[in-house]
Amino acid sequence: MGISAEEIAFAKDLFSGLGPTTTRRMMGGLCLYFDGTIFAIVLAEGSIWIKGAGDFIAELEQMGCERWVYTRKDGKSAAMPYWTLPGEALDDPEAACDLARRALRHL
Repeated sequence: MGISAEEIAFAKDLFSGLGPTTTRRMMGGLCLYFDGTIFAIVLAEGSIWIKGAGDFIAELEQMGCERWVYTRKDGKSAAMPYWTLPGEALDDPEAACDLARRALRHL
């Protein structure tokens, strides 16, 4: 099952303070872009993940964010460069946009 229109609207609203963002549906989920750079994704079940790179990874880990790891068909694990959005950022667009700006600085 793919991402719902309500989940897309929620993610776009959450990050609206960044300025003009674009989205693209991919693999049942959604990618969020700012100025052509992907900074977050929404998985098919609706969870929002922020992209981490460079020094920002340590910050995300200090906040208790968990890295997206999935199991491949061959049984091996694969880690993706995305971390869970902290719970407080899901309720606070300013906090979510702050995290997005920090992520974008490291991409």
